Amino acid sequence: MTLNQWSDEILILELYDEPDFSEDTDSLLSKLRSDEAIDFNVIIDLQQVSKLNSSNLGALVEIKKLLQARGKRMVVCNISDPIWSTMLATGLDQVFEFIEDTTTALLLIGQ
Repeated sequence: MTLNQWSDEILILELYDEPDFSEDTDSLLSKLRSDEAIDFNVIIDLQQVSKLNSSNLGALVEIKKLLQARGKRMVVCNISDPIWSTMLATGLDQVFEFIEDTTTALLLIGQ
């Protein structure tokens, strides 16, 4: 799984196209739902993702909801133009917090 603990407060999830995307988000969702509650802010890196389907979007929404319920943030970064178009078309540009790249996300989320 491409879930890396950056610090005591931040996890970075680097996602790839299917089938890895679903496997990685399912793993994170399982951890978030389990008793081993993850108490981290999460950066979702979509640099390697070329397309999203409804299941992918649903998983991202659920991750955000679970983190938000714990008072934690989910930041999405490194998105391509086609992914941004999907976010705009679905209205998720108003739901997720977007930051240009992982380095900037680490600086802002770590404050």
